Amino acid sequence: MTTTTPLTPVNHDRDNAGMTYVYPVVSRRAGGVSVGINLNPNNACNWACVYCQVPDLVRGTAPEIDLAQLEVELRALLGDILHGDFMQTRVPEEARRLNDIALSGNGEPTSARAFPQVIELIGRVMTEFDLNGKIKLVLITNGSLIDRPRVRDGLAKMAALNGEVWFKFDSATASGMRATNQTRISPDKQFERLKMAAALCPTWLQTCVFALDDTPPSETEQAAYLAAVTRIREQALPVQGVLLYGLARPSLQPQASRLSALPAEWLNAFAERIRAAGLPVKVSL
Repeated sequence: MTTTTPLTPVNHDRDNAGMTYVYPVVSRRAGGVSVGINLNPNNACNWACVYCQVPDLVRGTAPEIDLAQLEVELRALLGDILHGDFMQTRVPEEARRLNDIALSGNGEPTSARAFPQVIELIGRVMTEFDLNGKIKLVLITNGSLIDRPRVRDGLAKMAALNGEVWFKFDSATASGMRATNQTRISPDKQFERLKMAAALCPTWLQTCVFALDDTPPSETEQAAYLAAVTRIREQALPVQGVLLYGLARPSLQPQASRLSALPAEWLNAFAERIRAAGLPVKVSL
């Protein structure tokens, strides 16, 4: 480890461990320490969400992954967390537990061609550290590549490792997805990918809400989202619930000055509407 800077829920610096692929986070949603896996050190993503905190974000896919280096880094950080002084020197006392290993990072992790091999590698390391069944393996994804066989293969492998998919679902309208995620994927196509993900591995919707030009999501946007939740319930999709969250850290995208956090009252009121439509909700401000 190259620094002893204390970690907080607002410090998600992915260089703070001095590694290429692996970094530690105190996660407000996870409620403990998360070991992040960054398969996009080139800051490339196929979406460009306006609230993204990745600096110098570019359109593209993950580079070739050095699996040997990833394994060395993962072993080193887990060893420090589980057997070293990492928790005592870097983590607030109330968050000193290892919650998960999370594939997130600076772009869409499933764009890595070696995605299923990465899951196998993580599984081996989890076994050696006796973590199977004790922590989660989380994939934070925009879901856009779920229909690719190698990605579905990776999700099936995740399911055997206490895996969980956090599937980005910020909007259920084409205009909302263009404005928020800057993608032209149709909501219906994305819904089909959600069905694939949920059938392969326990899946949560991950929804970021914020004000744009001081205006919260419109009633039209909210109604479309709630209709999608109703559709999930009516089709009996095994979706676990919704992770609803606001802006905790500033965007590093060109639209940043137009974004602002919504009051807790707004998030909680929307959460109640989602629950009424049929899905559990966890709110993070």
